[in-house]
Amino acid sequence: MMIYPTMEIQNGRCVTLEKGRLDEPQIWHVDPVETAKGFAAAGAEWMHLTDFNALEGDNSNEELVTRIIRGAGIPVQLGGGMRSREQVEHWIDKGAGRIVIGTLAARDPHLVRELAEHHPDQIVLAVDIWQDQVMTDGWRKSGAFSPEAYLEAFKDTPFAGIIITDIDADVADTEAQMGLISHLATLVKQPVIASGVVRNADDISRLKYIHNIAGTLVGRALFRKTLSVEEALAVARPEPEPVAEFQ
Repeated sequence: MMIYPTMEIQNGRCVTLEKGRLDEPQIWHVDPVETAKGFAAAGAEWMHLTDFNALEGDNSNEELVTRIIRGAGIPVQLGGGMRSREQVEHWIDKGAGRIVIGTLAARDPHLVRELAEHHPDQIVLAVDIWQDQVMTDGWRKSGAFSPEAYLEAFKDTPFAGIIITDIDADVADTEAQMGLISHLATLVKQPVIASGVVRNADDISRLKYIHNIAGTLVGRALFRKTLSVEEALAVARPEPEPVAEFQ
């Protein structure tokens, strides 16, 4: 299972959010570029980056995002405000390893299917869920879709992955969140990346054995130091196959 150390930025700073509330960020006083380099130094093969300003149509972090992409030393899976073909292809040209698309998929599914076909292994679908509805516009609007119906609409689209986030996961019952992700992962052929459910190494251990979970985002736990990148990677590694001893 792939571990994606996750960084979220707002106004040039690393932040984490409670239940998706953009107006109440917790600010982490670390250097974003050096933190990204640290993910790579710890052994991560990918990182995930979300630009919260871009969600609101503000491109003030563009220079910082470019520096992270170019300086991290590992591919960056980038999300935040990808509302047009031009924005998606702009960031692919800037060197982003993958682009995460959320709201645009609800507004123009045909375009997003086309982007996924034209950019193999570079387009990731974000499915953000609040009380059994898919949310759009930076988690502010309900798209009036159930997660099941939404995933069904994209069943043949060649996404590099599908990120499933339960926005309520940080205060709700972990068992329920694992159950939701497990259920939705069985409905799709594309690899699923879990988001919002890792608080410690035990959560990774449990995700590892859920069918079709190809990876997980790990963000807040890293900044709160309840988990390190090295620990997360160690837990996520496949268990060695038993080898028969021959006499």
